[in-house]
Amino acid sequence: MLKVQEIREIIKLIDQSNIDEFSYETNGTKVQMKKQQGEVMTTPSVVQQPAVQAQPEPAPKQEVVKEAPKKEVKEEPVKEEAPKTQGGTDFDAEVKSPMVGTFYQSPSPDQEAYVKVGDQVKEDSVVCIVEAMKLFNEIEAEVSGEIVEILVKDGELVEYGQPLFRVKSK
Repeated sequence: MLKVQEIREIIKLIDQSNIDEFSYETNGTKVQMKKQQGEVMTTPSVVQQPAVQAQPEPAPKQEVVKEAPKKEVKEEPVKEEAPKTQGGTDFDAEVKSPMVGTFYQSPSPDQEAYVKVGDQVKEDSVVCIVEAMKLFNEIEAEVSGEIVEILVKDGELVEYGQPLFRVKSK
């Protein structure tokens, strides 16, 4: 049976993709997802195998399978705005997360962060790691300039397209 966290990850991945319909079946549990007019609808269901009885039994056994609650996830339109000066921070570019996952500032807990406020970065500079489904993905700045603000904390869950850093380009 799928865990709730696994179902949530599948919903997020389907939501971010151009797949319109998804179906998955394992161990008698079936999950179906279908996008309809900007919404992701999930319908978990239980597949029961037909019972074959050779002889009548005094008390037939019945399996109790918990069915996950139905969920509807609505997509919210992503607002694309030009970077502004917020709280006195001057920037003209943002490094955004290319995926859903966990944000890490350093390659391991006992090492220094890839970048700090005030550091200079180039387009190919690694600025952080986003861990998704046990894979650690190095995220590059994709812009040259100075890091002026770090928007997320180490170990925090980040969404697709979420700004991670603000950069004042050269």
